[in-house]
This record gives sequence, C-alpha cells and structure tokens, in this order.
Amino acid sequence: MTPLRATIIINPIAGSGRAATLGGCSDLARSVLARHGYEADIRVTAGPADSNRFAAEARDAGHDLVIAWGGDGTVNGAGAALAGSRVPLAVIGAGSGNGLARDLGLPLVPAAALEIAATGATRAIDAGELNGSLFFNVAGIGLDACIADRMASPDARRGLLGYVLATFSEMPAYQPCEYSIAMSEDGGPPLRTRAIFIAIANSRQYGKGAQIAPLASLDDGIMDIVIVKPQSSLRIVSRLPSFFRGTLREDDGILMRTASRLEMTSDQPIRFHVDGEPRDRVEHLSLRTRPKNLLVRVKG
Repeated sequence: MTPLRATIIINPIAGSGRAATLGGCSDLARSVLARHGYEADIRVTAGPADSNRFAAEARDAGHDLVIAWGGDGTVNGAGAALAGSRVPLAVIGAGSGNGLARDLGLPLVPAAALEIAATGATRAIDAGELNGSLFFNVAGIGLDACIADRMASPDARRGLLGYVLATFSEMPAYQPCEYSIAMSEDGGPPLRTRAIFIAIANSRQYGKGAQIAPLASLDDGIMDIVIVKPQSSLRIVSRLPSFFRGTLREDDGILMRTASRLEMTSDQPIRFHVDGEPRDRVEHLSLRTRPKNLLVRVKG
C-alpha cells in the first residue's frame, strides 16, 4: 500500500526557541506519523517566508497533510499556501500565544497534537484577507500593529510577559488615529471614530487565553471587528480580567461589530498585521472574508 505523505514544517525559534531539541521534534513527528501510515518529510524554517514556501511545495507535490509546528506566524504562512486547496493543515502549537491552536481546542502537548494531526477530523474554517494578505486568527490595526512589529524582532522577549512589556512600552507614545470604516452589512454611512487599535478577529483570542472577540466563530463567514477607543492606561488595565475571562463586551470605550467586508481609510498611513506578521503601511485597507477556505485537523 502506498504510504500517505506529510510535510512537517518546524520553526526552531518559535516561542522560547527549541533549536537544541530539533532532533527530538523530528524523531517524535516521524514516530507518531509512521504508526498511522504516513511518510514524513521534515522541513525546518530559517526565515519568515519558508513556512509558506514549504507548504506550497507540499501542496504541489500532492502531499496528503501539512503540519505547522510553531506559532501563529508559522501557521499563517502554511495556511496561506493551503487556503482553497484540499490539503488539510494540522497545528502543533509551539509559539508564544498559540491563538489558533487554542481556539481549535488542540492540545499543546506535541505528541497529543500529532495524534490529532494523523487521525483527527477535518474542519473547514474561514480566512480573512487584508489587502491580499490572508489571516486565520486575528489581524490588528494601529497600536496592535506597532506591538506586532516590536515582537517580530529577533531579539524580542517572547511569551505573555514579552507582549505585556511591548504593549506598555509602545502605549505612552502612541497617537490614536482617526478611521473611516465602511462595513458591507451596515448599508449606511461609514463609521468614523478615533481608535487606539482595531482587531479583526476570525477566532476569539490572540493567545494565552486573551480573548479580544469572545463571540467570534471560526466558520461563520464573518469577522468580528473590535474597536478600542482612546482611554487611559488605568482603564485599559482594569479591562484585563474580562479580557482573560472571555467576558469583554461593548461599552463606551469599545465598539464591537461584525462584517464580511469592509473598507477603511485613516488620517495617516495604516499600520496592520496579520496573525502577528507585520505588513507595510497602506493608505486604504480592504477586508474580504473567504468562508470555509482552509481545512484544518481537529479532534475527531
């Protein structure tokens, strides 16, 4: 019988870094997959573009499965290559936040996640597209993009503490922008508002249980738009318990909307990221939702 073929894309510096145990990761992946009839091709990333390239090569070679072993950036690159294809993506969450892995209910123990990769069910989830860049978890605009840019630095502190430190380093000097947002579902005039940041969420959370959009669903065909208006640092800190409990709701400082499409302009070039991957500033930002565009492996 012809074996199934799987490509495992490993990011050796995801999260706190795992370069010293790279051989162990490869051996574990080969062992688990072999028990379920897979022949494994291990690919190790050396730069941010490699995940996308390796997944595209696996897709074009007719492989049966691609596994992204890393953080949301690794998943983003692989997912962008597989979107719209019939090749499923499995996720071994090894990043700082692992937002998509957590929202999919995947275990963060590699051996258990590999079992699901090999034997789990296949689920179709939505993809968001911002000016041609796909995302599957959360995209961010404004301060959120400044933080993503800082976290993308090779010497950045990783994990929740790193994110908190980056946030409070960027926040004092950040100047909120004025945005004009036309959402397809509204049918009315554009929403005009100042904002510290805007999250466009396909899943509920950034990672580590921090839920920016508690009502978001990965396969409902729409994105949750969370607009955080200018407010004091003290008030932002006061929201942290609800942020981590998944009880964040709209009030006078936060607007929550849903849209499958939107057009956005601002009083200055727009900074944005997709799944934590910074993109160049733009004058105009367009969101399109691709319903059920990516196949992922989940618990059966």
